[in-house]
Amino acid sequence: MPSPLNALSPLDGRYHKQLAPLATCCSEAALIRYRVRVETEWLIALAQEPGLSELRPFSAAAVIELRRAAAEFSETDAARVKEIESRTNHDVKAIEYWLNERFAAHAEISAAAGFVHFACTSEDINNLAHALMLGDARKQVMLPALDQVIDKLRALAHELADVPMLARTHGQAATPTTMGKEMANVVHRLGRARARIDAVNLTGKINGAVGNFNAHLAAYPGIDWEGFARGFVAALHLEFNPYTTQIEPHDALAELFDACARANTILIDLDRDIWGYVSLGYFKQKLVAGEIGSSTMPHKVNPIDFENSEGNLGLANAMLRHLSDKLPLSRWQRDLTDSTVLRNVGVALGYSLLGCVSCLKGLNKLEANPTAMRADLESTWEVLAEAVQTVMRRYGLPEPYEQLKALTRGKGITRESLQQFIGQLAIPEAERQRLLALAPWTYTGKATELAKRI
Repeated sequence: MPSPLNALSPLDGRYHKQLAPLATCCSEAALIRYRVRVETEWLIALAQEPGLSELRPFSAAAVIELRRAAAEFSETDAARVKEIESRTNHDVKAIEYWLNERFAAHAEISAAAGFVHFACTSEDINNLAHALMLGDARKQVMLPALDQVIDKLRALAHELADVPMLARTHGQAATPTTMGKEMANVVHRLGRARARIDAVNLTGKINGAVGNFNAHLAAYPGIDWEGFARGFVAALHLEFNPYTTQIEPHDALAELFDACARANTILIDLDRDIWGYVSLGYFKQKLVAGEIGSSTMPHKVNPIDFENSEGNLGLANAMLRHLSDKLPLSRWQRDLTDSTVLRNVGVALGYSLLGCVSCLKGLNKLEANPTAMRADLESTWEVLAEAVQTVMRRYGLPEPYEQLKALTRGKGITRESLQQFIGQLAIPEAERQRLLALAPWTYTGKATELAKRI
């Protein structure tokens, strides 16, 4: 096996160990395996159709053998398919030849050799194989990785629910929040994005060269081929698309890639915010023995996991958005531009997974620093101006906003100067005492409750 050091892509080189679970779904060998599955299931389904008088139903043992071809498909099998493809220069036709070769010694299956790939165009096999591939990648790899990030953020939201911090809008000191509430915001966003990814119904078709069952009806005009195809696609747990050209138009794939990109954008937003909080000292990073932060500055512990995550998620989104823009476009009844693009689905998902894994790695290193957060709050008493002017509005005091603006804007307000201002207000004494009791670290509204509720 070639060394990862010689890989052209870092996904198969530097990061290949982290992405091994995705390779089981999205490698070329995996795609060939999914094609084998579609071809064998099609043959099994055809044999069960009474109208195909020349094809007898397979015995239970033969069905087991046919399904074993996909279930036990090995790297050696994939290499043999590629060897056949080197002669045919056609990847799907190579599957047909490989299946006939594999079952040449099996009398019952070899007798049905003429019905392997019966009435199919290559795209009948490919669109279903890609849908199955993406369905498994979504369920087995991508969503579990995203769930780990969501679970970690939820744990941080609960742990830090009542840890107050200075909010920043436009980079400036703003109404306080809690660190837990800020984590809860992201949990909610990612949960919504996850639901969108999970909700995309992957579609499929198996209706021939231009989508009209021409060859099917030429051979067996008495069979309800549309109903047969619908049942076959549904049996693969895919949604049947009755209206296609030669290719299934990939609209569902575009929806899935768009949904993945939206989740990635939320993670990028998180990466940048956490990076900023580390810079402010709101989070420390757990030290890992032997790790070096800088080649020249020994003191540094850099937030590299969040930087790696942001960079890889950006690459992922560039590819995912190209996939979603390109795949639904095909000239007339078919061109081949989708084929070469689809070969990069694993690359797009690979960068997504890598970004997710890096983000989680960074989150697991974080240690909150409440002392640093409290220090910022203690030096920004002006953030209470919002509370004071809002109470002033309640009691009809003149120009409350303008008075507080004159007192606070661009000035260093102390606890004493703010409380002196409150002491002069013509408001009920109970309200005055409530305002005087406020501090920046207690002025957090429902933040704690919202964080604990997520």
